[in-house]
Amino acid sequence: MKFSVRLAYYLGGLLLGTVFVVYFLQAKADARDVSFCYFPNCRVLQDLRSKSLEIAPKADSIFQKKWVNLDDVKKTMDYGDVDFSISNKPFEGGKIYFIEGKNTKGESITVTMVNYEKKVVLTDIKKD
Repeated sequence: MKFSVRLAYYLGGLLLGTVFVVYFLQAKADARDVSFCYFPNCRVLQDLRSKSLEIAPKADSIFQKKWVNLDDVKKTMDYGDVDFSISNKPFEGGKIYFIEGKNTKGESITVTMVNYEKKVVLTDIKKD
């Protein structure tokens, strides 16, 4: 078989494979509920956001001080960094996570959450 025929078969197969890959990835990207979240930090934050949030009395008393609000906590759950060196440890039937973020004033905060099977409990918020 001549080189030009082999090259034509190769390029034809490559083109056909590329069309299939683009078609399937485009269909997956068009779905509204699909997100590409493969890194550990992203996966933990996505799991925490997907569950109902309960606020412990200690965290509620911190909200009364007005230096942080629930929007700051939600932004931290979207854009924060999970400290894996002290997180992901068993705690009261769930796993505890420490998430570092910022409040609206630009101050660094650490949000402590306990992740249970069906809910997430906000236990503490600290200024760094």
